[in-house]
Amino acid sequence: MRIDLVDQDHYASAGPPHDQLRWLRENDPVHRHDGEPAFWAVTRYDEVVHVSRHSELFSSHRRLAIFNETTDEQVEMQRLMMLNQDPPEHTRRRSLVNRGFTPRTIGALEQHIRDICDDLLGKCTGEVDFVTEVAAPLPLYVICELLGAPVSDRDKIFSWSNRMIGAQDPDYGDSEDDGSAAAMELYAYANRLAALRRAGPRDDIVTKLLQPDENGETLDENEFDLFVLLLVVAGNETTRNAASGGMLALFDHPAQWDRLVADPSLARTAADEIVRWVSPVNLFRRTATRDLVLGGKEIRENDKVVVFYSSANRDASVFPDAEVFDVARDPNPHIGFGGGGAHFCLGNHLAKLELRILFEQLARRYPRLRRSGEPRRLRSNFINGIKELPVTLT
Repeated sequence: MRIDLVDQDHYASAGPPHDQLRWLRENDPVHRHDGEPAFWAVTRYDEVVHVSRHSELFSSHRRLAIFNETTDEQVEMQRLMMLNQDPPEHTRRRSLVNRGFTPRTIGALEQHIRDICDDLLGKCTGEVDFVTEVAAPLPLYVICELLGAPVSDRDKIFSWSNRMIGAQDPDYGDSEDDGSAAAMELYAYANRLAALRRAGPRDDIVTKLLQPDENGETLDENEFDLFVLLLVVAGNETTRNAASGGMLALFDHPAQWDRLVADPSLARTAADEIVRWVSPVNLFRRTATRDLVLGGKEIRENDKVVVFYSSANRDASVFPDAEVFDVARDPNPHIGFGGGGAHFCLGNHLAKLELRILFEQLARRYPRLRRSGEPRRLRSNFINGIKELPVTLT
């Protein structure tokens, strides 16, 4: 079988190449993949988890966590972002931002998220684009709430996120330079937000992060700016694309939609199954810190190692009937929020809360919801995204 796991045109037309990924899991789970540079494609659940949990062997810091190659200058700048750090520096940074994501803080948002969903769905009638009218605004409203930013800034945040993630998609950006320009605009926005909170503290995550922790440590200006960027991209892209991809999965599996309509409480397990099935983040890159053996393959220091969550989440050795979309799947040890270890998604509880409430309300309010057109996918091998999904709400 010809293997090409990074062809962005394939992702734009059909999503992740699941046939290739299945063949690799069964025949060559740590595969030497052609490219510039060549890399190791890690596709089986156990090996993806192993790589994720051993930052001392597989570094996010050496050449960053993003698949595309970047200049040494860009590497140095991006190393300040938590996503691209290893313990112990990552541990210090994460302990500072954890203050804004405690179970109590997230739990307090539940009614607010219900109100947002009520408002969004109340405005939808007839045929609408599910992505722009529902899936995208929901996490953006929540991010605005977390940051204490005015809701009127939602469109700006949406644009910045699209331009950074969608630089390879002609609808969102025309070059990597445009993505970098969007990041700089977001940094400036974060600086203005920080200045406002220092002058007038509020009960929001920005104020918490600007205050010293119990050890007197704070985020410096660069650290704060990069955290806001990470929150905007990670908090927006993953939930938006899980919601739109989940809606598409329910259209493709109408019996599962009927189950959800009959029992909306299944939205709790459906949220996890949607993340497993969609795997909004398709891959991340690591760099080997020493010569080692993984899945029987000899990997050399500084080799590029890429983990594919979209593959691991359909590993039949872990998930019974892995190719079946089941809204009641339980247990569901998916790794759609990362394979554990230092970089397990900070906002996973928030994302699942948003998805649970959204699909519960959709099932209650629009039991005859139907697709009214073909989806348009994002041209990206990083984010498994949907740009447009026409639906009719009845």
